[in-house]
Amino acid sequence: MSTKVPKSKESLQNLDKESERLGIGGFSNNHSNEDKYKRRMQQRKEVQSKRVSERGIEKGLKIVFTGQGKGKNTAALGMAIRALGHGENVAIVQFIKGGWEPGESKAFEIYGEQIKWHALGEGFTWETQDRQRDKELANLAWKKSLEYLSSSKYKLVILDEINIAIKLGYLSVKEVIQGIRGRPNLTHVVLTGRGAKNELIEIADLVTEMNLIKHPFKEQGIKAQKGVEF
Repeated sequence: MSTKVPKSKESLQNLDKESERLGIGGFSNNHSNEDKYKRRMQQRKEVQSKRVSERGIEKGLKIVFTGQGKGKNTAALGMAIRALGHGENVAIVQFIKGGWEPGESKAFEIYGEQIKWHALGEGFTWETQDRQRDKELANLAWKKSLEYLSSSKYKLVILDEINIAIKLGYLSVKEVIQGIRGRPNLTHVVLTGRGAKNELIEIADLVTEMNLIKHPFKEQGIKAQKGVEF
C-alpha cells in the first residue's frame, strides 16, 4: 500500500467541484469564443492533473457489480482482461453457472496458467431443483475462492454470482466479508450478481448498479444468443 499522505478530504472535494464547474468541454459548453474555450479547457486540465496527483493511495479494491440489468459479469471479465494484459494472474470462481461452458472460458485458454477458472455451480435454482446440493456446491466454491484470496500470487479474484449465492442463503454474508478482508493488501476482489447485500455495499470501495431499461428476452421474445449472453 502506498505511504503517500493524501490531501484532506475537503481539499479533494474542492478540486472535484472545480472540475465539475469547468465541465468536460466539447459543444456541451456554450462558448462561441474559441480562445475562451481553450483557456477553460486548460484550467480543466490543470485541475484534473491535481486531482490525479493528490490521490496517491494504492490498495486492493473491493468491487461490487450488482443490479437487475445485464453487464455485471461482462464488467468483471473486462477487468480480468485488463489485469491479464498487464501480466497479472487472475482467478475466477463461478458460484451459480456451471452447467454450460461460456465463450469467455474458451477465450481465456490462450492465457494458460495466468488465469484460473472454476465453474462450480450446476445452474439456476429452477434447473437444479435441489437446494441442499446447491448449498454444498456454493460452499465448495467459497472454499476454492479462499485459496485464491489468501494468495498474493493473484492480483484479481472474481467471485461471479456470489451475491446470488448469499441472497439464496447458501453462504453467510458475514463469512464472505471476513474472507475478503483477509486477502493481501494489493489483491482486488470483484463480487457480481443482483441483489448485493447492504453489508457488502457498505464495505466495498466501488459499487456499480446496472439498471435494466430494455431487454430483448422480455420485450421481444429473443433468446439468449452466442457471443452476447454466453
